[in-house]
Amino acid sequence: MVGSRAGAIARAERCFDDGAYLDALRKLVAVPTESQLPDSLPALTRYCTETLPELMRDMPFEQTVLDNPRPGRGPVFLATRVEDPALPTVLVYGHGDVVRGLAPKWSAGLDPWQVTVRGDKWYGRGTVDNKGQHLIAIEALRAVLAERGGRLGFNAKVLVETGEEQGSPGLRALLQQERTRLAADVFIGLDGPRQTTFMPEMKLGARGGVAFDLVVRLRDHAHHSGHWGGVLTDPAFVLAHALASIVDRQGRILVPGWTPAAMPASVRRAIGDLVFEDIPGLPEGDPNWGEPGLTKAEKIFGWTSVIVLAQVTGHPDAPTNAVQGEARARLQVRHTADIPGADFVPALRRHLDAQGFPEVEIVPMMERDMFGASRTDPDDPWVAMVAGSMRRSTNRAPNIIPNSSGSNPSDMFLEELGTPVIWIPNSYAGCNQHGPDEHALAPLLREGLGLMAGIWWDIGEGQVPSRR
Repeated sequence: MVGSRAGAIARAERCFDDGAYLDALRKLVAVPTESQLPDSLPALTRYCTETLPELMRDMPFEQTVLDNPRPGRGPVFLATRVEDPALPTVLVYGHGDVVRGLAPKWSAGLDPWQVTVRGDKWYGRGTVDNKGQHLIAIEALRAVLAERGGRLGFNAKVLVETGEEQGSPGLRALLQQERTRLAADVFIGLDGPRQTTFMPEMKLGARGGVAFDLVVRLRDHAHHSGHWGGVLTDPAFVLAHALASIVDRQGRILVPGWTPAAMPASVRRAIGDLVFEDIPGLPEGDPNWGEPGLTKAEKIFGWTSVIVLAQVTGHPDAPTNAVQGEARARLQVRHTADIPGADFVPALRRHLDAQGFPEVEIVPMMERDMFGASRTDPDDPWVAMVAGSMRRSTNRAPNIIPNSSGSNPSDMFLEELGTPVIWIPNSYAGCNQHGPDEHALAPLLREGLGLMAGIWWDIGEGQVPSRR
């Protein structure tokens, strides 16, 4: 007997209330999947070959582990259920790797590899980034299967990679190799924080990132400042002037080709509807910094930004009386899908030459410091479908963010599989992800289970766009 949408949501929430979700989360967090460490492969492999298979062993999915095309990198777990090729297919994404545990820096009584419950805060590495979030998707699938008598009403492919915190090395090649096996009508991933704790949210991609060093290298050695100061060109001042030609005193970008010619109308509308929540302890934006005429939300989600990550000349820890031979700064650009990432360095080279800085060298960073920009159109019918489901579950329209301000592998799925990409975050800005004391908010985890059960139910009811 087929149950009901309300019944599926109640089952998913009951998983939280009876402690089953917490028990499962503890098992996931206990595996130290620190992909940033050189000896992490055994833990990453165990997560895919033992931990996740055990979690889903009683679910009617065909499980497999895909080797990473990049030698020495973590594998990918894939669980597939095809009920009917004519039905829509959802590719569900998560990542099992985490950043370094940083155990000595956590507060007293907290362990990154154990879930510690203190009131509404559940502490542990991966509770939000990302183990607790892909667990929500899996448990919501389990609830719908139970409520619908063993059927979903759609095809599902659960993909959990283990390299996201390193820029997903090998993932694009894997998508190319397994394009047929991973084909889907829509990608739905659960990751990241949302803007508020009181309303649901969707993100439709990510800003891209381009990193490079600017280097002024004038001579091999430093020379005595008394003898040569005012005579030898100081590379630090040359670099400072070059930096000042990139961004003005108010933070406006001056490099031609670095900012969008225009913000798409659907993007501007979506950004204009966003609701934010002030989170204690987070900084306020400086209203006079950045592109004039744009709101804070437009600067974050619809425009380009550039910052100096580090800058050095000489020996700051032990300054010497000498004119230095070299100065260096590392910059990072974040950009929307309106400008290809490959355009930024050539545009900067043209700009520096035109401004009289031919001696300033641009050294692009390694692949892991670069990530692509992506964006599903806010007017895409899948966006409307998922937003409608969220509204039915919470009686409130969600925030729809055109692209995350952080990084994720959306571009790979959009470009290689051609699927619209939708992210549903279940964390908040104060969760300390990537730092000590990472934690989830229990009410958001419970709400996420209900939200996802409602979305899975509605997809299974056929409330979806026509097949692509």
